[in-house]
Amino acid sequence: MSNAEEVKLYLETLKKDLPMYKEPMMEVAKEIVAEGFSEYPIFVASQVAIELGELILNREELATSWSIYASTLEEFTEKGVVLENKVSEFKKTWKNPNTFCCIFLITPLGASFLYIPYSKKVNATGFDFNPN
Repeated sequence: MSNAEEVKLYLETLKKDLPMYKEPMMEVAKEIVAEGFSEYPIFVASQVAIELGELILNREELATSWSIYASTLEEFTEKGVVLENKVSEFKKTWKNPNTFCCIFLITPLGASFLYIPYSKKVNATGFDFNPN
């Protein structure tokens, strides 16, 4: 199996979890911004325990494939995930957190940022992914 095929499998399993996760993630993103923690809420999707962000949706408790952690650009910068000299570049690609969910997807193949719309439209295979 190629890396591209493996990545696609990871994305498919995440897609299955997202309909259940959408509402709590939207609420947390709004709280992060409204309470002044950050203008840049980021959710980390992982299948293993990590030390980045705060666990908000536990895959073991929910019988799902992915755990979700709430974080911010500031924490990503502090922990060296996003380098200081790349922050402005990151902000240029940023999408409105009221419309899109920013997910940092961690897999054994690596990690990447995805922007997923909070759209009410959900097709037969789940949300449409907008990798960025």
